[in-house]
This record gives sequence, C-alpha cells and structure tokens, in this order.
Amino acid sequence: MLLRLDDRAAAAHGLRARGPSSPQSEAALRAARGADGEPGSRIPPGARLRARRRAQATAVSAFIREREVAVRAARAAGAIVLRYYVPGVAAREKRPDNPVTLADLEANACIHRLIEEAFADDGWLSEETADSHERLAHRRVWVVDPLDGTKEFIQHIPEFCVCVALVEDGRPVVAVEYNPAADRLYTAVRGEGTTVNGAPARVSTTARVPDAVVLASRSEDKRGEWDAFKPHVHVKLTGSVAFKLAEIATGAGDATFTLTPKNEWDICAGSLLVEEAGGRATDLEGRPLVFNQPSPLRPGMIASNGVLHDGLLALIGEVAPRPAG
Repeated sequence: MLLRLDDRAAAAHGLRARGPSSPQSEAALRAARGADGEPGSRIPPGARLRARRRAQATAVSAFIREREVAVRAARAAGAIVLRYYVPGVAAREKRPDNPVTLADLEANACIHRLIEEAFADDGWLSEETADSHERLAHRRVWVVDPLDGTKEFIQHIPEFCVCVALVEDGRPVVAVEYNPAADRLYTAVRGEGTTVNGAPARVSTTARVPDAVVLASRSEDKRGEWDAFKPHVHVKLTGSVAFKLAEIATGAGDATFTLTPKNEWDICAGSLLVEEAGGRATDLEGRPLVFNQPSPLRPGMIASNGVLHDGLLALIGEVAPRPAG
C-alpha cells in the first residue's frame, strides 16, 4: 500500500537482515583456500583466481534485483518529471531558495510505491517524505531524491537527476541516477563499476590541481563562495549536486566540492557512481561518507577523480573562507 507522503510513520519500514554473501560464495571462497584458511598449496593459482571471481560474482548477484527495481523506479519517475518539464511550471517554496513542484511530489510517490512493492521491509529516506528516526535501526535503507535540481528544472536547464540509492550498514551499495532530459542512465553496484547507458564509465586522468576542471553550483557562485578558488582551478558552473557527481563519474569534470551542507539524498547515489568509476568521494576532512545518520544533513563534501583529491583538500584548507570572528 502506498502511504501518504506527509505521514512521518510511513517514512521507514522494518528490515530483514541480509548480507552480500551467500552459501555459494562462501563455498567458492573455501575452495580457493586450504584447510587453515590460507591459500591451498595444492590448488593451481589460476583455479584459485577463478574461484575468487566466482565468489565475487555470486556476492554481487545479491543486488541484481535491487538494481533492476531502482532502474525501473528512476525511469518511471523520469517520465513523470518530463511531463512537467515545460516553461513556467508551477512551483512553491518549501523553504527559502528551496522550491518544490508537482513533478517532485509525483515522482517521489512513484518511486516509493515501486520500492515498497519490491522491498517492503527496507527503510526509506527521501527529500519529499517526512523523515522518521525509525530508519536508524535498519541495515538497509533506500535514499531517494525524486528530482535533484528542481531550480534547474524550473529554469528549463537540463541538468537535473532522479536519484535512487540503497544503503546497507551506512554505505551505498546500489546507485541509480537518471537524467530524463538527456535520457542518460547512470548505474553502479559496489564492486561492479559504474555504467552510463550500459557502457563502462571512468573518471578523468587530470593529475595537476591547476589543470583541474571543478564543477560548481550556480547559486554558490552567486553568493561568492567560489571567488577564493577561481585563481587556483578552472571553475565550471554546472547543475544539481547529483548531476555534477554523475559528470565526475564519466570524466566530464575532474572534481566537485561544496562547503555548504548537503543532505544525504543529494549525494548518496552520486558518491557511489564516482567511487565505482575510479574516483573518491569524502567529507571535507577526507573521511569516507557514511549515510543513514540521525541528521541527513552533511557538512560539505568533495568528489574527484582520486588523483586530485588530496591536493584539492589541501587547497580547501588553505583558501576556503573562514567564518567571521
């Protein structure tokens, strides 16, 4: 049953504990090792490697259905979003500088229904559903932004995404982003890589910070938050946070970061896209991002091709504006 979007009790559900391993994967791992747990000396190295690959494939297969449902939900929500993608679409302000449209709400209801039908016991966190701390007790939580980039959507700038991610024990394990304006589907499963429209995606190879193309928020730029960085990197104004992360994952930009707090639903799916494409996504101290936290608001983040990451963190530490006083 689809629950009301404004019902706090409907924001999270119970969880059936599931891990990525299976009896088949455990057996394959045992076949690659000796009785004492170390590599078996009587097993040829090639056989051990093949056994490990079979074990990894079996473990990843635990998320095949999750990925399929996430893709179906993102595409269905994208079709709804496109119906409203016309000049002059009606919008209201949830909070200052935070608009919402019927596209956001209807896409959210669509994703919620499809996820709930397939995984009724999983938790739920979405921008357009009232939050409930009940989700904190769950190992598996779906983190959703039905339309990341509502401002771009309203302005008819095609740089927005539908975002669907599955978090298990604080880490995203499945991620789907869909840009319906360009019909570009980005997917990732932890340990399996990132694809865009089915083709493998990889981050850029830019190695020097002065050469880096850093994707920045238009609203942050208007507030002057990028002025201190413009002498040091090439700043390119780009759409929503999720859209920027997808661009990093495909090598269309080298990095993106924000000193402005962002919610988990803004960055969860995109962070896995970047990591599985060979990059890094961390907080501003270089620590791994952890999701399904008591407050969904994260105090800034950075994503890069990996090679540039430490250099950009150092740059942020050197030139980022300091709070007054």
